[in-house]
Amino acid sequence: MNDNHEIPAFPTGDHPESRLYANPGMSLRDFFAAKAMQGFSASPSMIDSTDSRAIAYVVAASYAMADAMLAARSA
Repeated sequence: MNDNHEIPAFPTGDHPESRLYANPGMSLRDFFAAKAMQGFSASPSMIDSTDSRAIAYVVAASYAMADAMLAARSA
């Protein structure tokens, strides 16, 4: 898992029992993007918007923020 985009958001421990029901779930990048999207979506200008351009902007900006957070972790 050298690629920061594939780091699991909720990794399991090394104990065999913790891996019994393990599911890697979302990546850390997706988790960060979801958190950023919550912040962007809390903006009054975005709450009532169903404009596809506004939605595409929020998605792109959320992943840009997630990539910046992953880069900051590597610094």
